[in-house]
Amino acid sequence: MYKSSAPSFTIDELIQSDAVPRLVEFLVIDDFPQRHQPTQLRSPSVAVRHEASWALGNVACDSPSCRDLVLSHGAMIPLLSHLNELTDISMLRVATRTLSNFCMGKPQPLFEQLTPALPTLERVCGRLVELLSNPSPSVVIPALRTLGNIVGGDDMQTQAIVDHAGLIAPLVNLLQNAEFDTLKEAAWALSNATSGSTHEQIEYLASQGCIKPLCDLLVCSDPKIVTVCLQCLENFLKVGEAEKNPGYTGDVNLYALMIGDAEGLEKIGNLQSHDNYEIYEKAVKILETYWLEDEGETLPPGNGSQLRGSDLPVPSGGFNFSGM
Repeated sequence: MYKSSAPSFTIDELIQSDAVPRLVEFLVIDDFPQRHQPTQLRSPSVAVRHEASWALGNVACDSPSCRDLVLSHGAMIPLLSHLNELTDISMLRVATRTLSNFCMGKPQPLFEQLTPALPTLERVCGRLVELLSNPSPSVVIPALRTLGNIVGGDDMQTQAIVDHAGLIAPLVNLLQNAEFDTLKEAAWALSNATSGSTHEQIEYLASQGCIKPLCDLLVCSDPKIVTVCLQCLENFLKVGEAEKNPGYTGDVNLYALMIGDAEGLEKIGNLQSHDNYEIYEKAVKILETYWLEDEGETLPPGNGSQLRGSDLPVPSGGFNFSGM
């Protein structure tokens, strides 16, 4: 939720006063001759749209029912038009955050609430991907959050972003080069992209180089990033195991091999000594499930083809991946 200098009202008060449809009306106020003036010369209509977008975003993030109420009054299309057209940086930041709030939450928005906006939303997703190269983290981070919310939806939403917006390459670039706060959001967006994706989508993500930066981040000092990266890698491994069993790839989990080649197996092994119990537990689970066949067996880094087939206790001191 983000702040404004406007008077403070509770979400319930705004809804009960029937302010939401009025706020949507304010969102479409326009002043075409002044649209491209510099920020310091913003017209009153831009300021009104800015406050309306801020207020609608706050209402939408309160709960899924509030989000659906805002969408039912037609707020999506005018909001998307601002992301398509406006150059005012402050409005761009607020509109991006508001779009993120429109797309987030479980249960997801009703499809019919989003259908009229799909063509515009597709164009805007391309615009959001463009914003990932913006030098300002205050623009990049909300763009990442919005895209992360969209790819966290169903398979069709994920595929639309992959097909039409070209999200993955800039996402990998951010994972490799971004500052910490931006990197954290990029890892979260990729986690959403890998969660519940089809086998074909997982294969595409791997082909775009997603596995190596995830493995590199396993040595990050932030436990949340490490946890997210472990979850992403596990999502790849689950698909690799499913494809192995029916015989698509023989008896080999291809994604286990790729993680080993990226030095991820050794890094996961090292996480057995991590201070964070959740990370330790997740690392042990991954090693048990995908890399060990017999109790006491040790594997060299990069050898992901030997997969265990039964539940075994964790050896005292954890699994050893050094010295072989």
